[in-house]
Amino acid sequence: MSRTEIPLRFFLAFSAALVVPNAGAQQYPTKPIRIIALSSPASGPDIVGRLLGQKFTEAWGQQVIVDTRPGASGIIGAEIASKAAPDGYTLMIATSQAVIVSVMYKKLPYQLLKDFSPISMVATTPFILVVHPSVPAASISELVAYAKSKPGELRYGSGGAGSPPHLSAEIFKSMTGINMLHVPYKGVTPAMMDTVAGQVQMLISVIPAVLSTVKAGKVRALGVTSAKRSPFVPDIPAIAEAVPGYEFIGWYSFVAPAGTPARIVNKLNAEIASILKTPEFRERLAALGAEPISSTPQELAAYMRVQTEKMRKAVKESGAQLD
Repeated sequence: MSRTEIPLRFFLAFSAALVVPNAGAQQYPTKPIRIIALSSPASGPDIVGRLLGQKFTEAWGQQVIVDTRPGASGIIGAEIASKAAPDGYTLMIATSQAVIVSVMYKKLPYQLLKDFSPISMVATTPFILVVHPSVPAASISELVAYAKSKPGELRYGSGGAGSPPHLSAEIFKSMTGINMLHVPYKGVTPAMMDTVAGQVQMLISVIPAVLSTVKAGKVRALGVTSAKRSPFVPDIPAIAEAVPGYEFIGWYSFVAPAGTPARIVNKLNAEIASILKTPEFRERLAALGAEPISSTPQELAAYMRVQTEKMRKAVKESGAQLD
C-alpha cells in the first residue's frame, strides 16, 4: 500500500462516518411517532392530533399514536414531552392552555418557552359558552342577569384549573360582575358530561368538543368567544355583542422537545404545511369549527412569546386563581 493510499482511505472512512447520520435523519421517521395531547380523549387537541397523525401515517407509512394526558391541567403530559428524547418521535400539541398554565403556576417541572422547539401552528378556534337547558337564559344578557340574581349559586365547569375555558370564564365573570363557582374536571369531556347532566350550569369549550352536543339539543349555546361571530357557527352571537371588548381564542400548535434537530423540525413543518393546504383536511377542520393556519417555527416561537405576556396580563386583571 502506497503512502498516498493510506490518507485517502482515512479520508473516505471519515466522510462515510459523516454521511451516515445525515442519511438517517433524512429517512425520518423509521418508527412510530407519539403525539402527546394535554387533554382528555375526544377533546379538541385529541381530535386535531388524530387528524394530523392519520396524514403523517399516509405520507410516511409509520404509525402515529395520540397519547392523551389531561392530568394536572396538562402539566404531567408537558413534563413527559419536555424530557423525551429530542429525536422527533415524541411531539406535543401545545395550545393556549399550555401558555396559561405557564403563567398561573409559580413552579413547573419545565419551562414552556425554553424546553420545547416550536414546529408549526395548526389551527385556531373560538370557544362556545353553553348552558344546561334548565337555565332560563336565551342570550348572554339574560344569563348575566340570571347569574346576578343568584350570586354564587351557579356553577361552571372546565377542563381543569388553568385551562383556557377556566380563564375565559374568569374573564367573563370579571367583565360582567357576576359570581359563579368554578368546578374543575380532569378534561373537557367529563365537564361536558356533567353540564349535560345538570351538575354544573355553564361551560365554555372549544367548538370541536361541544358542537355535536349543541346540535343534539343537550345544551344551549349562547355565545362564541371571538370578537365577531364565527363563520363556522354564524347563528351563534359573539359574547362581545353583549359584553364589549370580550375576546378569547383557542389555538393548536405542534412542538417537540428542545434540541430536536432542525432538519427534523423542518421536515415536520413542511409536512404540516402541505397537509393544511389539502381541501380534505381543511374540510375536516371546518366541520370541527377550527380554521387551519400554518407558520414557520420562528413565527410560532414569536406567537407563543406574545401569548405568554397576553395571558399573564389577563390572569392579573381577571383575578383568576388556581382552585
